[in-house]
Amino acid sequence: MAWFLLFLAGLFEIGWAVGLKYTDGFTRLTPTVFTVISMVISIALLGLAVKTLPMGTAYAVWTGIGTVGTVLLGIWLLGDPATVVRLLCIGLIVAGIAGLKFVA
Repeated sequence: MAWFLLFLAGLFEIGWAVGLKYTDGFTRLTPTVFTVISMVISIALLGLAVKTLPMGTAYAVWTGIGTVGTVLLGIWLLGDPATVVRLLCIGLIVAGIAGLKFVA
């Protein structure tokens, strides 16, 4: 269950990271509200997950999910460049997340 909560926390991290782009410096109310709600949910779920999982592992996986998801959504939604080097680096992050889960 802790891994599932951690995965959800990572998804909400993606939500707030991408949401920051749409807040326009926190000047747009609706995107700002959704971004802040996503931040709170993400941190709360991380807090629940670390009751069972090692802190370092949970934090690394949480940030890894957020990083990979944010980069991929940036490519898909915002037109960020999808270079071979960027995609290889994302692959390394995914391998690190899988490795941490395997040894935890």
